[in-house]
Amino acid sequence: MKRDTRLVMLLLLVIGCSLTSLTIWKVWSSRERALAEVNVHGLNLTQALNTYTEGIVRQSSLLLLGLVERLEAEGNGPAQIQRIKTLIDSQQSLMPQLSGITIYDRHGHWLMSSNRPIPAGANSSDRAYFIHHRDDPSREPFIGPPIQSRSNLEWVVTISRRFSDAEGQFAGVVSVTLGVENFLRVFGKLDVGQDGAIGLSYTDGTLLVRYPFREQDMGRNFSKSPIYAKYLVDRSVGTASYTSSLDGVERLYAFRKSESLPLITTVALGKDEALAAWRIEAALSAVVVVGLLGLTGLIGWFLILDIRRRTEAEEALRDAQQQLLASNRQLELLAMKDALTGLANRRCFDETLAVEARRAQRDATSLALLMIDIDHFKLFNDALGHVAGDACLQAVSKILESCVRRPSDLVARYGGEEMAVIMPATDSAGATVVAQLMLERLRQANIAHPGSPFGQVSVSIGVAAASGMQLNAVPAMIEAADQALYRAKAGGRNRLAADA
Repeated sequence: MKRDTRLVMLLLLVIGCSLTSLTIWKVWSSRERALAEVNVHGLNLTQALNTYTEGIVRQSSLLLLGLVERLEAEGNGPAQIQRIKTLIDSQQSLMPQLSGITIYDRHGHWLMSSNRPIPAGANSSDRAYFIHHRDDPSREPFIGPPIQSRSNLEWVVTISRRFSDAEGQFAGVVSVTLGVENFLRVFGKLDVGQDGAIGLSYTDGTLLVRYPFREQDMGRNFSKSPIYAKYLVDRSVGTASYTSSLDGVERLYAFRKSESLPLITTVALGKDEALAAWRIEAALSAVVVVGLLGLTGLIGWFLILDIRRRTEAEEALRDAQQQLLASNRQLELLAMKDALTGLANRRCFDETLAVEARRAQRDATSLALLMIDIDHFKLFNDALGHVAGDACLQAVSKILESCVRRPSDLVARYGGEEMAVIMPATDSAGATVVAQLMLERLRQANIAHPGSPFGQVSVSIGVAAASGMQLNAVPAMIEAADQALYRAKAGGRNRLAADA
């Protein structure tokens, strides 16, 4: 009957686990596919945006190169600057993403601005791009950090080149400003969801442009953020799932480093939004599986009800059997204890000594045995009675047990007023120390003994130790301890004697 119940429950468990496992696998696989599709979509967007950004920077760099060549060939006098301005005005419509072009002399003073009048006393010698070109003789273009225009407060990104005079010395800087708003206009045309974000940053972690725009993020450096340290340092392209350090939203990031520029394009899509359709699919799958599991469970329940009464009878029989086994174990435990003293009895002593002798021989260690006898115990009983004698045995047993600290040591009642102590991994010297402690503890206890010449209860102790082949004859070891005990008694009692 019980087997039938188990078979039914096993069948239900197999069906339930199979349905649950298949559903979990299906739901998990669809989740992984959804995330993979989001990652591919993000990488495609980073490729498109990276191409767009490189195109703008390349156009700007070519424009700057032409202006620098003209300035170095013709100079930067008023007439030359005016001709350059006329040329820029005629070509600026070809690059609508440019906010303006500015030329600065060697001291940072404005020589020309293509999109607005030059402010009185305008000087940009404190700007990062100007300082870079002034101190670095490189002819390569420099992409500066985002800055806020001092004239119209517009956020811009600069691309600049230095130009030199006839002697090859630093003569000034030509700068193209790209409005962050132009980038955001393009970024905003891409559908990245409510929690999505697009970013353009330097490889050192400085943020150039972010959509959606937040002014407090402009120029922020996130090189210390976990995602930068873990993913963006050594890899040129990849995906990651992380919680943004900017707004705390968990996103799926796709990033791509430009091959020709020190720029990283990042597209992040909100993970919750990306998995919205998957959650609906997972919920529907869960409803179907729960329904099937419920129907299967109902059928199984009816089958179990049919055999429950027989199963309960078997359970009752098993409980009775367990109670009987527990009682037998308790009786066996009691059979190994001395009822009066609570110490191990003679049977437990004999079995333990045989086991420890074999273990000591196998492990090549020594085994010590103490045989202890209460001095003049018969006179104690004659003087105070057997009730007091029993109490004396109990008190002495507790004192002897308190002197033995290791769990492997065994204190047993050998018979009558005689006790024995088995001490594994102990030599004669170690056993002697314990025996001396027992004598001292008994003296401190000062149990009155009117029939003893010492005036208090005392014991005599025989110490024996064996190792190696000596352990083959356990009775011989007991005999050696008995002989040592005899010598202790012959020597005046209340002392110990070791086996010679």
